[in-house]
Amino acid sequence: MADAPTVAVFRPDDDRLERAVDLLADLGAEPVPDPMLAVEPTDATARTDADYVVFTSKTGAELVSDAGWAPGESETVCAIGPATADALRAEGYAVDVVPEEFTSSGLVAELEARVDGARVEVARSDHGSAVLLDGLEAAGAYVHETILYRLVRPEGSGDSAALAADGNLDAACFTSSLTVEHFLEAAAEREIRDEALAGLADAVVGVIGEPTAETATAQGIDVDVVPEEATFDALARETVAATLD
Repeated sequence: MADAPTVAVFRPDDDRLERAVDLLADLGAEPVPDPMLAVEPTDATARTDADYVVFTSKTGAELVSDAGWAPGESETVCAIGPATADALRAEGYAVDVVPEEFTSSGLVAELEARVDGARVEVARSDHGSAVLLDGLEAAGAYVHETILYRLVRPEGSGDSAALAADGNLDAACFTSSLTVEHFLEAAAEREIRDEALAGLADAVVGVIGEPTAETATAQGIDVDVVPEEATFDALARETVAATLD
């Protein structure tokens, strides 16, 4: 392996990708930026008549801010994790709830004792996990979902798949099930899906969260790293460390 391991990162092509590239470089890796998600806003915004309103991404925070959304007086604002919470605060919103575990199941665990009979608004992308809606409904909440944006695969994506197919990718950091699916779609589009899978078998594969791990495994990808903390920083650090073991 080269002194600087090549590590693919699939963040959207905005400041999240820039920060991810900088972090990987600081960790001694050679970043391979290959955005697998692009945002298509729906022009919908979160409701203001719920008891709780849940946000699951930085993008969602920015979109409701752009739309001029203001929470109702009695709404409790919830963020799935610290990155979403920071984005909400940067847009001027107070954040009332951040779960200890930064996942859909972690947010359900944080809220389930509070939401029986409550109205819960979930404002997120079109690829949100069913775990969140199902868990809140099972806890007795009246759940409404607003799709703020759609996540699509950018044109021209797949350079990392080509590197994997050629045996030149040392690691990959998947941040959602959709990044796994889009990686494989991009590989198939280039007619190198089997070769890319073989390349990943020889690389360190890191993922955020068990749902992403399950998606990868179902697609024939062996997962090596699932950080306990569901953040990109933890994913990057543990994945790069694994390439050096």
